Amino acid sequence: MQQAPIDRFRKPFTDFMRDQSNAGVVLFIVAVVAMIWANSPWKESYHHLWEHTISIRFDKWELERNLHHWINDGLMAMFFFLVGLELKREIVGGELSNPKDAILPVAAGLGGMAVPALIFLLLNPSGPTQDGWGIPMATDIAFAVGLLALLGSRAPLALKVFITTLAIADDLGAVLVIALFYTSDISLWNVAIGATFLLLLVIGNLLGVRSPWYYAVIGIGGMWTAFLLSGIHATVAGVLAALAIPAVTKLDERSYIAKINTYITEFALLKPNDQPTLTADQLHTIEKIDRASEFAETPLQRLEHRLQPIVMYIVIPLFALANAGVELPKDLGGALTGSVTIGVGLGLLLGKPIGILAVSWLFVKFGWARLGPSVTWRHMIGAALLAGIGFTMSLFINELAFTDQDLRQQAKLGILMASLVAGALGYWVLRGAPVSEK
Repeated sequence: MQQAPIDRFRKPFTDFMRDQSNAGVVLFIVAVVAMIWANSPWKESYHHLWEHTISIRFDKWELERNLHHWINDGLMAMFFFLVGLELKREIVGGELSNPKDAILPVAAGLGGMAVPALIFLLLNPSGPTQDGWGIPMATDIAFAVGLLALLGSRAPLALKVFITTLAIADDLGAVLVIALFYTSDISLWNVAIGATFLLLLVIGNLLGVRSPWYYAVIGIGGMWTAFLLSGIHATVAGVLAALAIPAVTKLDERSYIAKINTYITEFALLKPNDQPTLTADQLHTIEKIDRASEFAETPLQRLEHRLQPIVMYIVIPLFALANAGVELPKDLGGALTGSVTIGVGLGLLLGKPIGILAVSWLFVKFGWARLGPSVTWRHMIGAALLAGIGFTMSLFINELAFTDQDLRQQAKLGILMASLVAGALGYWVLRGAPVSEK
């Protein structure tokens, strides 16, 4: 195969982006940059950057948001769309397809959501600070998977499956919390319009429409816009749209192999062109191979595969850059002892591990579930600590929970401090675990 000069430059970046564990490294670097920028002599430029407005206009109709809102309400809808794709894939043919395999991480995820919320509410039982109870509930899958990847064989495959499934269940729970508790005044007219577009997506699925453009135009141009204007957070539209994407193939494995072998033989029997271009017959055969490959792949997995690097290496880092810039207050001690900071910090650092481990122990004790192969309770403790890395989803809910900037800053401090400590402790615990057998 001939290699163009650009391929030599592109290959290292392509290989880097294919490894999801590297996303955690990029996210950490961007978060550090945001923190340094927000506390540097150029901090005004940091805050001013996100205030620039961008408008979509058609005659008298106009949708205007500042850059910060476009990232949080627009680009993050892509993140939630990816979450929805992953969730549906797991339900259809993954870890969530078998209730026996899914019950432990899903139950542990629920425990890991309930206990942090309770801890926060115990420290913030009333007043405006009470609204932050949802902040310490979620796990940042990019950071957790990145740290697990660094551990190599010390993190058994079953443990990686457990924490990935737990994080997906966590994300779904967070979406439900956002939809039910963090929505503004609802416009029923726009909700009805959004529901109509969702119905069109479902109808397209039932009719066998497999074109990504159909789902993109109706899902983004119609449903997302309607939800954005309805008061229900637009990220919910991302998950709902993802659940409407077809998750079945048109060709089973045996039929695909038979067709591909037929087309390869057909191509081999064609008269060689011996030119840089192909003949019309060769092009036609290659088109049949492409079409067969497309029918052998589910639209859901094709979209997930293409979106994942964009979301993990562009959308999430941009979100982190826009939201992780915590300007440290002059009275840092006072901010660290604020009820929101402590509530979020203890919720993530203590609530997540306690909730996950307590529920896991109960389910294993009563025989409702069992630990995965080669997984010990030390592994479970380390994984539960890693689940305390809230970051992306916690920062996101923080933006919805509080309008007061001081409370937002307190919550960000709690998120960043707890995530850093939880990640370090989880890595340390798992680093000392025995190497799993292959």
